[in-house]
Amino acid sequence: MINIESVSKSFKSLRAVDNLSLTIPAGQFLALLGPNGAGKTTLVEMVEGLQTPDSGQITLFGLTWARHGSQIRAKLGLSLQETRFVDKLTVRETLELFGSFYGLPRARSQEMLRLVDLEAKASTYTVHLSGGQRQRLALGVAVMHRPELLILDEPTTGLDPNARRDLWQILLDLKRQTGTTLILTTHYMEEAEQLCDRIVIMDQGKILADGTLAQLLAQYAQGEVITYGTGAGPTDGPELAAQLAQLPGYLAHHALSPTDGLSHQGQLLVQDLATALPALLELLKTLQVPLLQIGSRKKTLDDLFVAMTGRNLQG
Repeated sequence: MINIESVSKSFKSLRAVDNLSLTIPAGQFLALLGPNGAGKTTLVEMVEGLQTPDSGQITLFGLTWARHGSQIRAKLGLSLQETRFVDKLTVRETLELFGSFYGLPRARSQEMLRLVDLEAKASTYTVHLSGGQRQRLALGVAVMHRPELLILDEPTTGLDPNARRDLWQILLDLKRQTGTTLILTTHYMEEAEQLCDRIVIMDQGKILADGTLAQLLAQYAQGEVITYGTGAGPTDGPELAAQLAQLPGYLAHHALSPTDGLSHQGQLLVQDLATALPALLELLKTLQVPLLQIGSRKKTLDDLFVAMTGRNLQG
């Protein structure tokens, strides 16, 4: 579907994309992640044909932008962070307008209204839509012509959690129904985890990691996390930390600055929550240390990025 070979792009002294290669097969949902300035948008703009690489080559469907621009556009759908519509066109008229660019029948607009759940807003002027409704309309416009490749550049930025999840469900339905290939850039870790088969992490114009979430966590950020807070007890401070190091599957311990009402607060990294958590509860009971807070979680994409770079993905 997409083949990116040794592509580089610079803006004056800034090397935005640095000799990057990537292949994306048909039907795959790929998340492109990284902090601001990682080169994600520049890479996506080159795939979209909005920027020309300084070196290297990008082919889509076996075609290049230099020779086959019209053919690529017919197969490509785009939805950006913000899409501007004609204020005094209704939702239905907007879909019909974009459908006319591809010679589509008006019936296709009705299909899109159902797909993006805007049937109740069909006669509403676009200027009166909420942020989430505008993003759903933008997605409807992007998939009107049944594109083989859909590129979404941070499509849920600024949306409330409910609107974000509504958009996720539409994309999952689209994947099941059409087999569309998707490139998604996002700052939301949960978004990438929920939607995408494969995750590519970029930083400073290069690919740091590439694989499924499970593969990347296993390779770069092993372990699971327990956070806890205790009151004062007979065993505290360094002595408690030494006892925690004896827990089954112990990997690491980080003391945290205790918040109000806590004598001690920390984070444990363990191999397996199911084994370590009961052992921790039993240990604190035996040591007569009152447990006031407890939480546990799997490692996340942000944990992964911190493990690789020392900073988080929003950094």
